[in-house]
Amino acid sequence: MLPGRVGVKRFLNVFTIAAAVLSAAQPIRLHSKNPHYFEFRDKAIALVTSGEHYGSVVNGAFDYRRYLDALAADNLNFTRIFGGSYRELPGQSFGIKRNNLAPEPARFVAPWAPTGDKFDLDRWNPAFFERYRDFLSEAAKRGIIVEVTLFSSHYQEMHWKISPFNAANNVNSTDAIDWKKLHTLDNGNILARQERYVRKLVREANAFDNVFFEIQNEPWSDRPRLVSVVNPYLQGPARDRYPNSIEVADDLSAAWHVRVAEWITTEEAGLPHKHPVAQNYANFGFPIRTLAPGVSIVNFHYAYPFAAQANYGLGKAIGYDETGFLGRDDDVYRRQAWNFMLSGGGAFDHLDYSFSVGHEDGSDTEPNGPGGGSPALRKQFGILSRFLNSLPLPDLAPDPRAVKHASGVYARVMSTPSGVYAIYLDGDGPSVMTMELPAGEYRGEWIDVQTGKSTTLAPFPHSGGATNLATPDFHGGVALRLTRASQ
Repeated sequence: MLPGRVGVKRFLNVFTIAAAVLSAAQPIRLHSKNPHYFEFRDKAIALVTSGEHYGSVVNGAFDYRRYLDALAADNLNFTRIFGGSYRELPGQSFGIKRNNLAPEPARFVAPWAPTGDKFDLDRWNPAFFERYRDFLSEAAKRGIIVEVTLFSSHYQEMHWKISPFNAANNVNSTDAIDWKKLHTLDNGNILARQERYVRKLVREANAFDNVFFEIQNEPWSDRPRLVSVVNPYLQGPARDRYPNSIEVADDLSAAWHVRVAEWITTEEAGLPHKHPVAQNYANFGFPIRTLAPGVSIVNFHYAYPFAAQANYGLGKAIGYDETGFLGRDDDVYRRQAWNFMLSGGGAFDHLDYSFSVGHEDGSDTEPNGPGGGSPALRKQFGILSRFLNSLPLPDLAPDPRAVKHASGVYARVMSTPSGVYAIYLDGDGPSVMTMELPAGEYRGEWIDVQTGKSTTLAPFPHSGGATNLATPDFHGGVALRLTRASQ
């Protein structure tokens, strides 16, 4: 029974949104002309956000409507949620003091029905699925895409000790396993429980057009396989250790990923809509060998631009799925975002610690863990989002030839065949760019990546070949949109 007029109104709102989505042609997908970006509601988009630490749904104390309002106000169009198979411990996990993914036990809203101090994995928790559907609905109303991360590595024994799949925490006699086998096919009777959970979350989200599913967060953390290093010139053994090691998940994990991807696609086979599937492949970046069948989005964490560059030829969206472990300075995260997205990335997600319970508007600027986040940084990400989404994305591609040299800075360049150039210069100016441009009349504007202020570039004719462009003075990067008006 619904609790009075407020409950009826909320029910009708959710029903109206769901009905509207069901009538849509199809949910978010890779763009048919340029699969490095997305098509959503008949528009090409790139995804940019600075989002909370993934507890919006599972933390019953978190006001997600206020949070989504904050994202929308800064023109951010993306967020990430965890589905309830993993949570963290208040004040203990990763040094995060006010951790949305670590609700107090009484406020943990799990997909499974609570039975005393345990969970019954045979029964679903209506409270979770009400929050889940309502969150997707509220995000849909604001045009925000939701990445539903189904599983996560557990990192430490203490996280396994509170897992609903741990036999100590359920009434269903799940098998006692080595917790590092949790996300493999060798996990006993837990595998069937995982399948039921995946199919339920996929089915409950099918009506929404603003969803894609990620199989597992950071699978290499529990089952690492060293494949490369960021800086090969360091001496061992530090060269082969974090934060220099590049790791992917091992073969046992990869086989399990194939199975989970199959659960998603076969569940949706009999449903009205088909949603994209993402695979979190590696930290930092690596040329991909194989992906699970059906994966169309490839995610990296703490990614360098080469993650996008090395995998651009796959014809899939490449996502910078998490950053936020480099202290509280906004500058480093803004530069990460511009460098990655102007190297061909399709999505960027900063882990923003200024969102916490009671500060769902992102106003918690006291120290809160290993990273940062602030209202100012979100506005700067909004500048990037507007810049990207004002471009003709269906025709945009990396262009390594347009800028032959930029004095004292690194140049990231995208362009279209018709002559639209999107350029980011990383570092401090002023600089002089030597560009190789076809003949035509050019106009443009410099954009301050911290304030959004634009400065018009004086129009100039060009007969073709090399030309020099002097930048304004800048600190921490500057962007240029340059357009060829005629030939």
